Amino acid sequence: MTETKPRSPEFRLAADAIGGLRQDLFHDVLAYRPLDPLGTGGPVIRRLPKRLRARAVWSPHAAVGALALLTVMIGLVAADSEGVYGVSAVVSGLLPAVPLLMTLVRPVAAFWASMALTPVAAVASHGDWPWGPSMFLCHLGVMVVVAARTRARTAAWMWVITMFAGSFLDKFGSGYSSTIAGMGVTSAFALLIVAMVQVRREAQREVTVQRTVTAVERDRRTLLEERTTIARELHDVVAHHMSVVAIQAEAAPYRVENPPPELEQAFLTIRENAVAALTELRRVLGVVRAEDYEAPDAPQPTLAELDRLLANVGDAGLQTEKTITGAVRELPQGVELSAYRIVQEALSNTLRHAPGATAKVEIGYVLGGLGLRVVNGPPTGLVKPSPGAGHGITGMRERVAMLDGEMTAQSTADGGYEIAAFIPVQAVRERAENETLPDGTA
Repeated sequence: MTETKPRSPEFRLAADAIGGLRQDLFHDVLAYRPLDPLGTGGPVIRRLPKRLRARAVWSPHAAVGALALLTVMIGLVAADSEGVYGVSAVVSGLLPAVPLLMTLVRPVAAFWASMALTPVAAVASHGDWPWGPSMFLCHLGVMVVVAARTRARTAAWMWVITMFAGSFLDKFGSGYSSTIAGMGVTSAFALLIVAMVQVRREAQREVTVQRTVTAVERDRRTLLEERTTIARELHDVVAHHMSVVAIQAEAAPYRVENPPPELEQAFLTIRENAVAALTELRRVLGVVRAEDYEAPDAPQPTLAELDRLLANVGDAGLQTEKTITGAVRELPQGVELSAYRIVQEALSNTLRHAPGATAKVEIGYVLGGLGLRVVNGPPTGLVKPSPGAGHGITGMRERVAMLDGEMTAQSTADGGYEIAAFIPVQAVRERAENETLPDGTA
């Protein structure tokens, strides 16, 4: 078995260069690639009046058309001054405009058409060799437009091919004034400028894409972290209730004197199902806990501890005002916990993003559920607000959506911010009632 000899870096570099040449100027030469109009969001076009904006997007097409017209005028004037008429005047005066117009629809084919027309126009014009005035402007314009429409590497290849072909044709132009040096210098500067613009534009595009991807990944990571937190708290809440069910089912037969065997078996079944459900719950939701995560020793907070929260943020410098409307009643533990966390996050955002402002916390116990509203004024004082990425808002929306609620977060007219949420509670009760058996047992 023969071993493949590793290629040298020079060979790989040359192979990549040849592959790039084939891809840029030889692959799919006649491809139809119409030049798209400019967008209306550009820094110049968006400042124009609305009537001119629709026409300004076609400015690249107009520029190419104007350059083609200028080429025709220069070619006809040069042909007349040199005494060239008839077919020769058409070739040297009119045909150079064709490759320029082709750049609008078939850019690569336009370059090769300009290269093929160069010796024909030179012979017909009997002037400068190998590029006469009109052909000089034509070929330079074609290379600039094609480079702007493709990539910086294509500009380099077009310049190399142009210089190679010009040097070859220059040998047959004895007795004429050579324009190869002028074409080489002029096209090098023009293509260098286009290539720099292309590289800068590509770098900006990559930075924009990277920023977008980073922002999406950051939001996704924040969303996953918040869902993990919710899963942990859900695990603690449900596990607590299932443990109570198991303990009560085990102790219930001892509270009744001489219970019938059917009742003992029913409570035994309830306990076994509760223990099985608790085990399965811990197996499914317990995986979200990190290895170093420690369950809190204290019970999960509820709205009954809201005064303590307001006192804590008051010590941090945030003046708050609490308003409670409706008949205060005990709500499901998940609703209580989510409501507490939403108020807590909203007040934390006020401390970070609106230093010196005051906040109002409104809690409304209504028939259909629980309403929350936390609004703060504009920042005051000399403390600079801390920048935020909206992760806290994302977490609050997740909590409200988990409970089939609705939430809005928006700026107020005075420069402050408002968080409003509604968590339905009646739906939870109706679901519990629907799960009750006809005889009244759950």
